[in-house]
Amino acid sequence: MTRTAQIKHALTTTREGDFAQWYQEIISEAEMAEESGVRGCMVIKPWGYGIWERIQKLMDAEIKAAGVENCYFPLFIPLSYFAKEAEHVEGFAKEMAVVTHHRLVSDGKGSLTPDPEAKLEEPLVVRPTSETVIGAAMARWVQSWRDLPLLTNQWANVVRWEMRTRMFLRTSEFLWQEGHTAHADRNDAMAETLRALEMYRAFAEGPLAMPVIAGEKPENERFPGAVATYSIEAMMQDGKALQAGTSHYLGTGFAEAAGIQYQNREGQQALCHTTSWGVSTRLIGGVIMTHGDDDGLRVPPQIAPQQIVILPMLRDDDGDAALLAYCEELRAALAKQLALGEPIRVLLDKRPGKATQKRWAWVKKGVPLILEIGGRDAAGGQVSVLRRDRLWRDDARPNFIAQARDAFIGQAAGELAAIQAALFDEARARRDANIVRGIDSMDALAKFYADDRRYPGWVELGWSRPTGEALEEVVTRLKALKLTIRNTPMRGEPVSGTCIFTGEPAVERIYVARAY
Repeated sequence: MTRTAQIKHALTTTREGDFAQWYQEIISEAEMAEESGVRGCMVIKPWGYGIWERIQKLMDAEIKAAGVENCYFPLFIPLSYFAKEAEHVEGFAKEMAVVTHHRLVSDGKGSLTPDPEAKLEEPLVVRPTSETVIGAAMARWVQSWRDLPLLTNQWANVVRWEMRTRMFLRTSEFLWQEGHTAHADRNDAMAETLRALEMYRAFAEGPLAMPVIAGEKPENERFPGAVATYSIEAMMQDGKALQAGTSHYLGTGFAEAAGIQYQNREGQQALCHTTSWGVSTRLIGGVIMTHGDDDGLRVPPQIAPQQIVILPMLRDDDGDAALLAYCEELRAALAKQLALGEPIRVLLDKRPGKATQKRWAWVKKGVPLILEIGGRDAAGGQVSVLRRDRLWRDDARPNFIAQARDAFIGQAAGELAAIQAALFDEARARRDANIVRGIDSMDALAKFYADDRRYPGWVELGWSRPTGEALEEVVTRLKALKLTIRNTPMRGEPVSGTCIFTGEPAVERIYVARAY
């Protein structure tokens, strides 16, 4: 009987052993980010920021294709702007960082302290989101129905003073894009809200290879001040849900507070209907927890800063020059090929060091294709190819496949597309296998999540759409089980039966899960 060799993985922590520690180890070993010395703030290192730049580039093209224009708005927002929208400010009050002084002075003991003479007349809030400051601008820019719709977006950083932080998932400062639009009526604003939601769904399932469920959030999960909030929800490998993007229909509440109104075709003044929508560097955390394995990160080719890395097996002898020349020719040839709609991004890693050590560094970073080239490969016109998504052979050795150089160049685009599709298919199959249906009581729900299975997944339930106090009671009962309602799917199938929370007839479906 043949016995499969024991695989020794590149990470010291496995997903099954300690998912939270595994996540942190990937961020460190893949050189994604590191602590900054400021609580809740991180330094995003070149590989992590390179992934964000890819996300930014691809999504920015989608945003502009919809006719949305990029702007930039101030980091500091007068506190009075927030005071105009009570529900909005209440939702963010506990997370706001506030600037009260504009100068420091020495206390005479070697320390600096705010100068009492430099207190600001009005405190400034460090941007937690930009509805209020953009609303003030929209009130200036919109005068007539001819100015509508007004479609803006900004790429920026925001600050929300988080108490419990985790890199990429929940940090005090993070990077994002925030779209803000103004429309003549509800129908046009709702169309934009749902367009942005669909853009996020397609982006997650395309470039990120991360399957999601798009749907409406319940009343208690709405963005502060919104009329309706929609989200995309992704299942991580530990069965928890990650809210990966949101889109909000804000009605006319923000417009009324900020004075965003226009003269309609009949010559009357009317309030605009506004929207906002955004995704953040949280997407990178989602990619890690969706695609990572016990050897590190696996980056979908569309968002990989480098799709192919060539590792020459240098020996520090006279043969190195010829080997490097062969590898450079290979790099140049690959860079001329198109894959997934763009020229292939390929790096020749000429750094000193052992090829095996560099190989494992790139494995942990998750580069889709790794090529190791030795003197014999160069002499024979060969390449040795490692697909990151198919790392191991049965004998516990890296799964390198020798190919003719020219054949590989011709097939490289197809290999990258295949990796992109394989990562999505794997994640979708895992998600679908971990959505449970048929739970018909609160006792059964509690039992399901009390099970000693490590990754219990999501539960799909019939929902009567309670509001007010009835909804608050449901939220309290779920909170006791450490559960939340994720969303109501946009493309849900017809529903029958009763809601296990209220006993009323179910009118739609919801997903319940533990979440990040």
